[in-house]
Amino acid sequence: MLRRGSQALRRFSTGRVYFKNQLKLALIGQSLFGQEVYSHLCKEGHRVVGVFTVPDKDGKADPLAMAAEKDGTPVFKFPRWRVKGKTIKEVAEAYRSVGAELNVLPFCTQFIPMDVIDSPKHGSIIYHPSILPRHRGASAINWTLIMGDKKAGFSVFWADDGLDTGPILLQRSCDVEPNDTVDAIYNRFLFPEGIKAMVEAVQLIADGKAPRIPQPEEGATYEGIQKKENAEISWDQSAEVLHNWIRGHDKVPGAWTEINGQMVTFYGSSLLNSPVPPGEPLEMKGAKKPGLVTKHGLVLFGNDGKALMVRNLQFEDGKMIPASQYFSAGETAVVELTAEEKKVAETIKVIWAGILSNVPVIEDSTDFFKSGASSMDVVRLVEEIRQKCGGLQLQNEDVYMATKFEDFIQKVVRKLRGEDQEEELVVDYVSKEVNEMTVNIPYQCFINGQFTDAEDGKTYDTINPTDGSTICKVSYASLVDVDKAVAAAKDAFDNGEWGRMNARERGRLMYRLADLLEENQEELATIEALDSGAVYTLALKTHIGMSVQTFRYFAGWCDKIQGSTIPINQARPNRNLTFTKKEPLGVCAIIIPWNYPLMMLAWKSAACLAAGNTLVLKPAQVTPLTALKFAELSVKAGFPKGVINIIPGSGGVAGQRLSEHPDIRKLGFTGSTPIGKQIMRSAASNLKKVSLELGGKSPLIIFNDCEIDKAVRMGMGAVFFNKGENCIAAGRLFVEESIHDEFVTRVSVVFCKLGDIQVEEIKKMKIGDPLDRSTDHGPQNHKAHLEKLLQYCEAGVKEGATLVYGGRQVPRPGFFMEPTVFTDVEDHMYLAREESFGPIMVISKFQNGDIDGVLLRANNTEYGLASGVFTRDINKAMYVSEKLEAGTVFINTYNKTDVAAPFGGVKQSGFGKDLGEEALNEYLKTKTVTLEY
Repeated sequence: MLRRGSQALRRFSTGRVYFKNQLKLALIGQSLFGQEVYSHLCKEGHRVVGVFTVPDKDGKADPLAMAAEKDGTPVFKFPRWRVKGKTIKEVAEAYRSVGAELNVLPFCTQFIPMDVIDSPKHGSIIYHPSILPRHRGASAINWTLIMGDKKAGFSVFWADDGLDTGPILLQRSCDVEPNDTVDAIYNRFLFPEGIKAMVEAVQLIADGKAPRIPQPEEGATYEGIQKKENAEISWDQSAEVLHNWIRGHDKVPGAWTEINGQMVTFYGSSLLNSPVPPGEPLEMKGAKKPGLVTKHGLVLFGNDGKALMVRNLQFEDGKMIPASQYFSAGETAVVELTAEEKKVAETIKVIWAGILSNVPVIEDSTDFFKSGASSMDVVRLVEEIRQKCGGLQLQNEDVYMATKFEDFIQKVVRKLRGEDQEEELVVDYVSKEVNEMTVNIPYQCFINGQFTDAEDGKTYDTINPTDGSTICKVSYASLVDVDKAVAAAKDAFDNGEWGRMNARERGRLMYRLADLLEENQEELATIEALDSGAVYTLALKTHIGMSVQTFRYFAGWCDKIQGSTIPINQARPNRNLTFTKKEPLGVCAIIIPWNYPLMMLAWKSAACLAAGNTLVLKPAQVTPLTALKFAELSVKAGFPKGVINIIPGSGGVAGQRLSEHPDIRKLGFTGSTPIGKQIMRSAASNLKKVSLELGGKSPLIIFNDCEIDKAVRMGMGAVFFNKGENCIAAGRLFVEESIHDEFVTRVSVVFCKLGDIQVEEIKKMKIGDPLDRSTDHGPQNHKAHLEKLLQYCEAGVKEGATLVYGGRQVPRPGFFMEPTVFTDVEDHMYLAREESFGPIMVISKFQNGDIDGVLLRANNTEYGLASGVFTRDINKAMYVSEKLEAGTVFINTYNKTDVAAPFGGVKQSGFGKDLGEEALNEYLKTKTVTLEY
């Protein structure tokens, strides 16, 4: 850096060069905030000529002092600046020796004499955490919440001889969210934006542009420092006032009341906007109505009949517990450590010693906070344990709830053993020895984190399509089960941990679930093959593989969902700010089909969960098993109770109830068009949001200038992939006249006289057991579907289409059908108009060069899910892609879907998107916020 007088020439990688005024600064204060302000000012080129801070506490230097000492900046540690109202001479001389041009006080608990404040050329500036003149005094952030202010913020002001009364240099503000705590506002806004503002203020002074705006007396308030004895809760107030009092004292000094003769402090308050959950009454001194200890926390009642909930309680001895455990707090026995656990304990002791450097020896009785640790040390402790103890993931609250080393180790050990989980998941498996492994299959409803029989005990058989045998009996969900599942999902959203969880933690759970799906992919693919008839190798790659990819993709979106700011006409003379927020909808219902049981679950539920919703999912009645296995894995991944609920059963009972349920805010459905229409009618009962992926009759147009080998190969895949049970399967092939016969010949050869044709490519396909690695084509999903396909072929023959091959059931146990080819299919025929959803190729001819004519025929359908075109002419391809009425167009390829690309149909193929960023919008609502300032 080149210095020229009082200016510095700064060079950046962009090549820009400009001059920036700089000052000699004295930093007076302490804390991590002070350290960050110091570091940022140094980066901006200002010269900190001295740091004046507090003495070391228990041998541990303040963060500001440590940073300055590391840089070689002069550091002065004075216990006080004056005695009996007079400045200490030695302190004043030390201060004047550094020759500061400006005093910067980012956070200072000491009284600084006015002769020091006024000494520099530019005086002194101070950071204050309120929008002055409101809340003058040291507990400003607390009083912002206690008084129920809708705005919080900070001021940087010029110091004078009053208490926070000097002229304003700059101010910044933010909204106060309904459940914000002091820590939440500080971490979200006051800390990061305050650092930037202090740096900006110094630069304004250096540039001679800093304003001095006198503080008005109108609206000025002063509140004293809140102490523990003054923080007792007065109960005869509204729920909102009680909530503000509790959160305004969280974490220091802590709002408290007397319970059973003991002072109990409340932390983690939130307003309760949902029905009060059941619980056990708890009497509190002075409260007219007892609280309720529920599974989510302690419910408290205001004098207005409304309620709030407190998550954590702290006793007089410093012990903190979840409020939900009040009546069982003393029941936990001390556990004996194994040799491996003792190694973990020693590692954690070293971590504690590194943080509590002022403590000579870490003993069982050592208290983390009484030994000088701060909230930032909590973050460090949790992170170091994760890094050095095999990825063990603790929460910040785990530290607050076990502050003594001995208690903390006990908590860690219980977490390692899984003993801190609310209840162990009990799964009553059906086990099968198949595919060279033991497959464990859940078969009950999964509601509120537990597998349970249907309310009325009803079950039904799920059938293996390979041989028609029963795999197991599965619970048949009743209306009562559906209502229980919805209630559990609503409770988890309104009151549970999921609703309070930050977005990155939500993403971490989804990543973990994706890992578990991948770790169990062989078992999942085997279950999929048993239950749906999917070929094992295809199930492994596509059914399961894409499910893993989908959860990983949407896990990455969790912390990237954001709104936008919008310029609007100002309401002069005032100014306005308008912005949007993206929020979850609440409880979502998902109803999925039977062709890709797990993959369809993933496509919808991953986006739903990433957006922050809870869900109730009904798998297809004939293929429920991988969904129930998924439920088991979701518990292992750490998803809280009630977030994911799976209810096997019929569409007429469970599906219908979901579509009309008043507490469902969104329903995502993949299935037939007639059922989609019925869902829309039912969803109108409470105008729930709906997205539908319905039937298709996807046209594939093959022009004479295509690469014909590729067109034949991919045309086969477009029809026969996954036994034709594919929503985007090419329902009709249009082949240009000049290559029609060659195309058919490439697919087939003349086999014998009288025009009998054997389809050569089809004959290469091995039909058989889907668990056989050499099998290409497994059984159709279920018996009724096979019978429908056979009827479809009979209709084609009756109308005059040419049956080239197939059209029959394979003579073997199970629901196998021969791959089938029809040619000479005319536009009026049933085969040309209706979807088969099976391994049936329907070929029609179109005249050479008649692009618009074939487009007219291709679009002459009420469906519009997918489409395809094969041609070497890019202009023709783009023209056709623009004219095709479909949600997806494939050019010189087919079936190429990806988790990042939106998928969905038009016309009677439905609306709404799965996959890609657009899928998130199906599970979010947009809130517009406009404020005036």
